[in-house]
Order: sequence, then C-alpha cells, then structure tokens
Amino acid sequence: MFNPRLREYKQYEVDKDSPLLEYLLATLPGSRSKIKGTLQGRGIKVNGKMVTQFDYPLRKGDKISVSQSKKNDTFKSRYVSIVYEDQYIIVIEKKPGILSMAAGHSSLNVKTVLDEYFKKTRQSCRAHVVHRLDRDTSGLMIYAKDMDTEQILEHEWHDIVFDRRYVALCSGEYEEQTGTIANWLKDNKAYVTYSSPVDNGGKYAVTHYWVLDSSVEHSLVEFKLETGRKNQIRVHSADMGHPVCGDVKYGNGDDPLHRLCLHAYVLCFYHPVTHRPMEFSTPVPSQFKEVVNKEKKK
Repeated sequence: MFNPRLREYKQYEVDKDSPLLEYLLATLPGSRSKIKGTLQGRGIKVNGKMVTQFDYPLRKGDKISVSQSKKNDTFKSRYVSIVYEDQYIIVIEKKPGILSMAAGHSSLNVKTVLDEYFKKTRQSCRAHVVHRLDRDTSGLMIYAKDMDTEQILEHEWHDIVFDRRYVALCSGEYEEQTGTIANWLKDNKAYVTYSSPVDNGGKYAVTHYWVLDSSVEHSLVEFKLETGRKNQIRVHSADMGHPVCGDVKYGNGDDPLHRLCLHAYVLCFYHPVTHRPMEFSTPVPSQFKEVVNKEKKK
C-alpha cells in the first residue's frame, strides 16, 4: 500500500450516490480546474484506493480522501502516466516509443518503470503484464499487481473486458462511414501478420469501425475490437486500403506525424476482484485531429 507519509488527506463521507467528479465539484472548495487537477494528479482516494476516473460511481457511505498536498512527486515518467491504481491493478496511459514489457537487454519498457515506482513507494508488489500494446501504439493498459489477479485477467480476459476502442489517423478517405471487417490472421515466417478471407489456420479476427472525421487525404477512425489479435487493427486497416499512418510494417509510406498514429483511447472492464465496472477513456490525440482539420481548411 502507499506510504501515508507522502500526503496529508482531508476526509469526507458520501451522502448520496453520485459520479466522483460531480460530488467533488459540489463538495470541495476551489475552482473546477483545481479540483480536476487534484483528481488527475492522483490526489483523491475512494475507500482508501487511488482513483482518477471522473465518472467513478460513488455509493452512499463511501469515504473520500482528498490530498492537501499541492502535487504528487512520487511518480514521474515521460513515457507513462498513471490513470488509476488500487491494491490489485494499475491502469496506465503509455506514450509511443516504449515497450509494454522487456524484450532483449536493457530495453525501455512499462513494466520496469512501474516496478521502480512500486519500489519507490514501498509497495511489495510487481507489475504483471496481462495484455500488450505495440511499442509505437499509445494509450490505456492494465497491469496486475499480484499473480492471482494476473491469472484472473489472463484466463477471463474476454469476459472481464467489455469495451476496447482505438482511434487512428488513416490514409485516404473512406467510402463507407461505418462497417465491419472480419477474416483470419496468421503470422508468416518473418513474423508479418497477413489476412485470409478463408480459414488459413490462423485466428479469426473481427474489427468494427466508424469514421469520426475526414479530409480527402486522411480519415480519423474509431475502431472497436470484437477480438484482440496481434496487429489486428493495423492489418485490417491496410486490408481496407486505408492503412494507419506511420505504419512502417503494413502502411503505404504516409507518415504525417512521424509516428504510428494509433491510440488505445477507451478501456472498460469489470474489476477482476471487486467486479465493479471500470470505465476509462483518454482524449483523441490532438495531433490526429489537427492533421484532418488543416486539410479541410485548404
């Protein structure tokens, strides 16, 4: 658990069911931006657990702890932001350019960053990987803090996770504003994933998509995974003739932002231990939107 000496907290008891931010705005002194900053800065605990989720559902009788410190200096990383943490799990947002876990010697990876943070805050736990994002994909991820929780997440993943959505900047303009693509995905000997309209011995993959905005040159697209296969969105986007921008493996050379333009921006699941629904989202990266907006103004 957290070292209580790191922060001083003021206590409140919830008098009625309410989303967390709504309760805080009605109860705490200070401006809306200051209160949101305290929440985003991991200065709020609910029943002893750190929470940053704006719409976290409060129940009458819940105990709220509000940090009186000006900021949290216990975690700093240019590649990782902590979104939510309790004694069983930690939800993070990773930046592009960092691996989910170690691969080879001294590689920069999220697991190592979190393990160092746990050590610094005197938590007797380690980060256990339960799913992955590619090095150059940004967005939301869950890590378990003990093996029992990791096993629950690993074996019951498809029952626990009820919504995973990504947003991508894709090359070209879609003809259909919404649709579904489904086929079989399999790796070749060079570890490149390829698709087949018939069963090729690979894994069946289903991706739903919605175009959020577009210009003639690019489209901002939301993807919802029905299955979670390796490189699924990247391959399916390329299959449709609109590869993810900046994708050196499956793309067409279109690279307006000099990064893989894929971001995991919605992650919703039932808590593996408490079974409460947990819903997290991050904003669509502003650079993705700017590319389309500038092109529409031409």
